[in-house]
Amino acid sequence: MKLPEAFEEKMRLLLQEEYDQYLKCFEEPRHYGLRVNTNKISVEEFLKIAPWPLIPVPWIPNGFYYDGEHVQPAKHPYYFAGLYYLQEPSAMTPASRLPVEPGDLVLDVCAAPGGKATELGAKLLGTGMLVANDISNSRARGLLKNLELLGIGNVLVTSEEPGRLVPHFTEFFDKILIDAPCSGEGMFRKEKKMIKAWEEHGPEFFSRLQRSIVVQAAAMLRPGGMLLYSTCTFDPRENEQIIEYLMKKCPEFEICEMEGAAGFSPGRPEFTESKSPEFEKTVRIFPHKIHGEGHFLALLKKKGPEIPAGRSQTAGKRKLPEELEEFLRSLRLELDLRRLEIREDRVYYMPEGMPELRGIRFLRSGLLLGELKKNRFEPGQALAMYLKREDYKNILDLSVEDERVIRYLKGETLDVEDLVPAREKGWYLVCVDGYPLGFGKLASQMLKNKYLPGWRWMS
Repeated sequence: MKLPEAFEEKMRLLLQEEYDQYLKCFEEPRHYGLRVNTNKISVEEFLKIAPWPLIPVPWIPNGFYYDGEHVQPAKHPYYFAGLYYLQEPSAMTPASRLPVEPGDLVLDVCAAPGGKATELGAKLLGTGMLVANDISNSRARGLLKNLELLGIGNVLVTSEEPGRLVPHFTEFFDKILIDAPCSGEGMFRKEKKMIKAWEEHGPEFFSRLQRSIVVQAAAMLRPGGMLLYSTCTFDPRENEQIIEYLMKKCPEFEICEMEGAAGFSPGRPEFTESKSPEFEKTVRIFPHKIHGEGHFLALLKKKGPEIPAGRSQTAGKRKLPEELEEFLRSLRLELDLRRLEIREDRVYYMPEGMPELRGIRFLRSGLLLGELKKNRFEPGQALAMYLKREDYKNILDLSVEDERVIRYLKGETLDVEDLVPAREKGWYLVCVDGYPLGFGKLASQMLKNKYLPGWRWMS
């Protein structure tokens, strides 16, 4: 592989005697990873049903390597059930090192396509709120799909330049993740097209963006809160120097120790102006030291009195449409009815602490339960993925070997006379091995398919 001369010179300076080792990694096969979605299944339970051999990623409790040359996890029903997310192993690290706890208000600033946001959402265990933002509207749509697929309901998905969020969320969040847009040097081995992009827009271009983003995000973190900054690049101008810039602009921030792992390298103080040994607390990941690509991470805390972030009051209970109330009776799930909101016949279940949204461009606020139509309520795909098997009264549970699973995912009508009595009818939650896939409408032992068209299995 032909690398740019300027990049080679920089890496020789950065790696010194390790540079030849780094070059050799370009001759090795890439590493494929999946992350178990603990929002739906425990690691232990997933390993019992995993369709292929898996090898643990040593530094990620729910991360695994798979043989990407011979298996296709994205073409398996368990993928459509949201049991795992396909993610490059080093890219799993940022969300794993931000200490999110249930009840937190969390912001993922540059969230698309959702690999980190879905893990942050899983850590919340359905509580608190995750704001997942991406400036690109098209990328934010893909982000929304991944959040829904993995069953994350307590979300606000926005598509804004981060500075436009600040007036609405000043000192609001408990935890913030910034996986910043960067020159992508850590991805050169995985995606060769990144080299050409680097030559067009290198570290200097991206460092200007990063300085702006990191200061804007800092204004949205409450005192006592924690911020994790990461990139998939090696250049100190985009890494240690961005953290130094933040700490000059916002001296209330301090660098925190982070859980390490074999193969992690400390940050490089010598590439900062201050040369402070504090920068050794940051983490560099190189592809010649671990089975993965390149990353940089820094965990920071905002000093000050630790006061809870502001949480808006939920509206009072009101009369709901009769058809909605009838459907809600079929749920074996306790919903706080004060958090229900109806907008243009669509019914949403809002997260705890949802603020006023005037002036923000957003794609989704809350969990879309479904849609009110003439004299009926039609449950939506997002609700199906949010539910557990035990949360709904009427279940059609198919074995993964049953050919009807793929037929359902393709949008076909199913004959289910072997599974339900003749007179049964109404909305059924279709599952594979107990894990929901979507809804269908039953009549005369035939299931009319309601699987979302844009999600369907493509042969």
